[in-house]
Amino acid sequence: MKNGWRKIKLEECVDLLTGYPFKSDRFTSNPEDIPLIKGENIHQGYIDWNNPKRWPREILNDLEKYWLSEGDVILAMDRPWIEAGLKFAWVRKNDPRSLLVQRVSRLRGKGCLRTNYLRYIIASAFFTDYIKPIVTGVSVPHISPSQIKNFEFVLPSLETQDQITSLLSEYDDLIENNTRRLEILEGMAKLIYREWFVEFKGPGVKLRKASLEEKKVTGKNLFPEGWEVTRLGKVVHNHDSKRKPISSMKREEMKGEYPYYGAAKVVDHVNDYIFDGKYLLVAEDGSVVTSDRKPVLQLVDCRFWPNNHTHVIQGKDPVSTDFLFLRLSHLDVTGYITGAAQPKITQENLNRIPVVIGTDKIMDEFSQAIGANISLGHKLEKQNATLRQTRDLLMPKLLSGEIEV
Repeated sequence: MKNGWRKIKLEECVDLLTGYPFKSDRFTSNPEDIPLIKGENIHQGYIDWNNPKRWPREILNDLEKYWLSEGDVILAMDRPWIEAGLKFAWVRKNDPRSLLVQRVSRLRGKGCLRTNYLRYIIASAFFTDYIKPIVTGVSVPHISPSQIKNFEFVLPSLETQDQITSLLSEYDDLIENNTRRLEILEGMAKLIYREWFVEFKGPGVKLRKASLEEKKVTGKNLFPEGWEVTRLGKVVHNHDSKRKPISSMKREEMKGEYPYYGAAKVVDHVNDYIFDGKYLLVAEDGSVVTSDRKPVLQLVDCRFWPNNHTHVIQGKDPVSTDFLFLRLSHLDVTGYITGAAQPKITQENLNRIPVVIGTDKIMDEFSQAIGANISLGHKLEKQNATLRQTRDLLMPKLLSGEIEV
């Protein structure tokens, strides 16, 4: 091929390692022990470090080669394809030192392939389009190391790889920086919510003896004067009737500027929208609970299309949608889930979740206290969406040699 590009298979230029079969009866939750990277920790483009399984530090014999290093590309081999996309990630600079578990592969470039460039090869639509039709297995869909290694692509010189990587990583660095800022802003809002509505230490709060219902919900003997315990169904507008599966859309509508949500996460962008404004999305089925037993949530403020796997709700005055997001972020949702094979939060169960609300004055002051954080968070999310869209438009053109850096 021109300009030194050539066709090559991954097996010629990749060091692929599958993880170690750690015994589950030795797993710990001790934060001093070593985090393990399992398939369940790998999401679309990132590793979930919240409450991973861990391995005792005193049992590390013969595990040297399973340590992960910065830049390593990680690919789940069981259930590698989920609604949000391919389950792959890479180890970032500030990630904790961790060990690789079986049914997960670690990939490093060798010889003519840079590991940093390999990250974008695996992230590309070329690799996804190759993997999707060859996944085998009904109960546990999976791919094998040999299938991964058999992927064929075009490879430029090391110099060109470095140039492409440098350009694309600028987008990733900006996205990661915005994401860290989002986490800080969200964390600050959650702390304010906890102080006001869990600890009852908001401005001007006067406490009285709690009723049996108030004590049952809050676990406290005292309760603020003028406040009440109600149920989620009484303080929300529920728009479940307007949810539509992606099958209801025409194929030509499947790419566009409006985010398409399923299980409360963006899974694509489409050319049409149902909702316009601020809404809270709550995962209904599938991955309905995070590792810390909190519901999967997404607070959006844009035009979008949701499918039938996510509840769409808004707050009723004086309860804001921002407040609902923070309330549900503090909820252990385990008791509201039904179904073992397919866990689900029904609209009925969602409606019965208890909610503590303050006086109109308190609710208004709270909205003002968190408003700036939430607004800035939405701006950062929109910036990230634009950055991802631009990066994803550039990536296939750069990786194929269609355009030069």
